Amino acid sequence: MVGTVSAGTPRVVIADDDPDIRALISIAVRRAGLELLAEAEDGDRAHIALQEHHPDLAILDVSMPGMTGLELCRLIRADDAFAGMHIVLLSAAVDDQARAAGIEAGADEFFAKPFSPREFGAWLSQLTIRED
Repeated sequence: MVGTVSAGTPRVVIADDDPDIRALISIAVRRAGLELLAEAEDGDRAHIALQEHHPDLAILDVSMPGMTGLELCRLIRADDAFAGMHIVLLSAAVDDQARAAGIEAGADEFFAKPFSPREFGAWLSQLTIRED
């Protein structure tokens, strides 16, 4: 499923505790023509970046130090200030239960790690722009 973000160049915040994964996502975001606003290495810093930047898309690792991606996803969904933000969760857990937990937390998409940077970039390139 391809998501919908607000008009203009989609703006993105990335949160993952693995610097190599952050680098891969960063490259995919830029190649897809999206604007990378911030990168965070844990959930608490990601929450601060999300509050500061109010991106169209948050790409969050499920397992991070501090606040997990699931906790952050729930927090975002409970806050009207983030209405309309698209959330992608990334996880090494690939079973149906992990996917269901991510969707239940409010994620729009769930990608299993390891993922193909090329396929992830192609998905990012297909994000639909909505006129607000």
